[in-house]
Amino acid sequence: MRHAGMVLVLGWLAVLFTAGAAQAAPAGPDTASQSAYLAGQLRHDPVYISDQMPRVVPRSTAPAFAAEAKRLHVPAYVLVLPSASSGGMGSGLLAGIHDRLGRKGLYVTVSESGLSDVQTYGVSLPGAADAKTATLYELPYDATPREVFRHFVDVLTSGQAHRRAEAARATYGGAYNTHEPPTLHTTQTDRENQSFLTGTVVAGVPLSALLITSHALRRRRVRRRPDVPGPAGGAKDGKRKDGTAKNGRTQKNGRSVKGGPATAVGGPGPGPAPRRGWLLPLGALVLAGLLAFTASRVFSDTSTGDGSVPTAADLRTRVDRVAEGLRHDPLYVDPESQSPLDSAQRAQLHERLGSLPVPVLIAALPSSPDDESGGNADLLAESLHNRLHRDALFVIADLPSGSLSVVNYGTRVDTSALYGASREPASGYRDASTLGPRLDRLLASVAKAPTSRTAGEPLPPLPAKYLLAQQKLPGLFTGDFHPGLFIGALAALLLFGLVVAVWAIVARQGRRGARAMAEAAAPVEPRQSWLRRTARQELAALTAELESAGDLPEEARRRAWECLDAAALLIDGDSDGRIDDDATPAGLACAITLARVGRTAAREPSAATHVCHRNPLHGAAAGQTAKRPAGSRKPLPRPPVCAACQETPGEMLRLYGSDGSGRPGYSPYPVHPGPLAALAKGAGTDQLTREVRESFGVQ
Repeated sequence: MRHAGMVLVLGWLAVLFTAGAAQAAPAGPDTASQSAYLAGQLRHDPVYISDQMPRVVPRSTAPAFAAEAKRLHVPAYVLVLPSASSGGMGSGLLAGIHDRLGRKGLYVTVSESGLSDVQTYGVSLPGAADAKTATLYELPYDATPREVFRHFVDVLTSGQAHRRAEAARATYGGAYNTHEPPTLHTTQTDRENQSFLTGTVVAGVPLSALLITSHALRRRRVRRRPDVPGPAGGAKDGKRKDGTAKNGRTQKNGRSVKGGPATAVGGPGPGPAPRRGWLLPLGALVLAGLLAFTASRVFSDTSTGDGSVPTAADLRTRVDRVAEGLRHDPLYVDPESQSPLDSAQRAQLHERLGSLPVPVLIAALPSSPDDESGGNADLLAESLHNRLHRDALFVIADLPSGSLSVVNYGTRVDTSALYGASREPASGYRDASTLGPRLDRLLASVAKAPTSRTAGEPLPPLPAKYLLAQQKLPGLFTGDFHPGLFIGALAALLLFGLVVAVWAIVARQGRRGARAMAEAAAPVEPRQSWLRRTARQELAALTAELESAGDLPEEARRRAWECLDAAALLIDGDSDGRIDDDATPAGLACAITLARVGRTAAREPSAATHVCHRNPLHGAAAGQTAKRPAGSRKPLPRPPVCAACQETPGEMLRLYGSDGSGRPGYSPYPVHPGPLAALAKGAGTDQLTREVRESFGVQ
C-alpha cells in the first residue's frame, strides 16, 4: 500500500514537471516535419523535384537529373526545392534528411537560385565543395536548376574542381567584383530589344543603300550629261561625224584604233546607259529579306529557359496536392517548407476554424513567379475552388514572407472588414514568425465581420493562358519590330542627309584641289624659269609620245606633228630640248600650249581643235565648239574654254613683259606680241600653227 502511494505521488510529480517544462519551452517552428517529409520522398526516388516551380523545372524532368547523378558513380540524393524551402549552407536540412533516411551518399539541394547545399555522408567524393564553388561563380544568374546540377556534375567529374574553383573565385569573386558570366537565356526584355534591332536593320540598311546608290548614280549621270552628243554630235549608228566611235576608238580603214582620253575633257562621251529603275528597289527588297532571314537564324530562341516545357500534369500537381490536403484539414501547411506554426498554434487555429459561421480554408505555402499560378494568389484560390467545388473564404499565406491574401468564394462575409486584420503589423515587421498570431487575429475578425447581402465574388485573376505565355518568347517579327521599322527608316533618311552633306563637302574640296593642281600646272602669272622648264618638259613628252605612237589616224598625226614643229620654231630648239636664250615669255607660253594640244591631238583629234582662250596653258578646249566659216577672221561668238573654265571661269593668263607703255610687269597675254594673242580672238589650233609658221616665214 505504501508502495502504491509512492508510485502515485511520483506519477503526479512527473505530470507536473512535464507541464511546467512545456510551458517554459519557447514556441518555435516544427523543423522535424520538413526533414521527415523530404526523407520519405527520397526513400521512394533518389531525385525529388518540388511541384512548386513547374515553369523553371517541371517534375517531368526528373529522369534528366537522375541521368546526371549516375555519372557520379556514388549514391546521390537530389532535392530540387524553391529557395524558400531549400534552406542553405548550415541550415541542417540535409543533415536532418540523412538522419531520417539513414543512407550513405551525396546529398544535394538545388533551387532556382543555384546550388543551396552539398553534403557527403559515408562516401569519399573529393572536390564536392570546390565543385559547388566553381558552379556558383562560373554560371550566370539565369541558369536553370537542371543546368546548375549538370554543371556541378561536370566540374566534379573533371578532376579539376579545385583549380576551377580558385580560377572562378579570382575572376568573379570578391566584394567589389562586378564582372559576371554572360547570360545563357533570352529574356522577354531581350526579345523586345532583338525585335526592335531587327526592325531597325531590316528597314534602315536597305533604304540607306537604295538612297545612297540612287544619289551616286544620279550624280554620275549629271557629270556625264554635258558629254552626251546632241543632235549634231553623232549619228544613230553610234559614230560621230568626225569618224570616231562613241567608245573612244578612232575608225580607220574598217579597224578600231585604241585612243586614250584627252588631256582636257572635250568631245562627246559615252551615251547614257539604259534605265533599269526597277533594279535598285528590287535589290533593296532582296537585301531586306536576307537581313530578316539572318536575324531569324541568329535570334532563334523560342523560350526563356533551358527548353523544358511543363506538361499539364506538372501545372496541376501542386493544386491537386493542396486541394487534397484541404479536403481533410481546413489548415494546410506546405510539408516541403519549414513550418512557421508550432503544435499549440495549430491547435488554436483549428479551434478557431471550427467555431466560425462560414467555411474558411487556409493554405500556407511558398509563392513565386515560377509556380503554376505565376505567384498570383487570386489565381491559386480560383484553382483550389475549382478543384474542391466548395464555396469558402480562402486565405493564402505566403511562406516565408507571411503575407496574407483573402479571396471570397460564395460566402456572405464582408471581406472589406478583414483588411485591417490581414495587413502587416503596425511595427511594419512581417515574416513567418508572426504568421500564427496574425492568422488568429484574422479568424477572430471573420467571426465578427458583418454579413453581406450577396455572396462574395473574387476579382478576376490573370488568365492562366497569359501566364503560360510568359514562359514562351514572342515572335521576332512582332511587338517592337514595327517601331524598329519606323526608327530604321528615319535613321536611313538621316544617314542619307549626312552622306549627301559630306559628299558635297568632299566634292567641293576635290574641286578646290583639282583647281590648285590645275593652277600649279598652268599658273596665271608664270615665271620665266617655270616657262623654260615646262616648255622643255612638254616638248620632250610630245616628242616621246609621237615616237612611241603606233598607227595613228591621219588627222591626229598631222595635227600633232604640226604642233611639234610650231613649238620647236618658237623655242628654236628643233625639238631636241635646247631653248633659245632670247625666247620670250609669250613664245614659251605658246610653245607649251602647242605641246599640250599636240599630245591631246595624238589621242583624240576632235578634242584638239581649239585652245582655252582664258588661259592657253590649260590646253585644249572642252565640248563642242562652233566652227568659224572658211576664210573668215571674225572671232567666235563664244570663245572656247576648257572644262574647268566652263564650270568656273578662271583668270586670264598674264605674262611678264612690256605692255606697250614701256613699263615692265605682268599683263594679259593678248597684249603681248606674237601668235599667242590670236587665241584671245577664238583662233583654233590649226590657225595658231599657221600663224607661228608665218611669223617665222616657214611655209
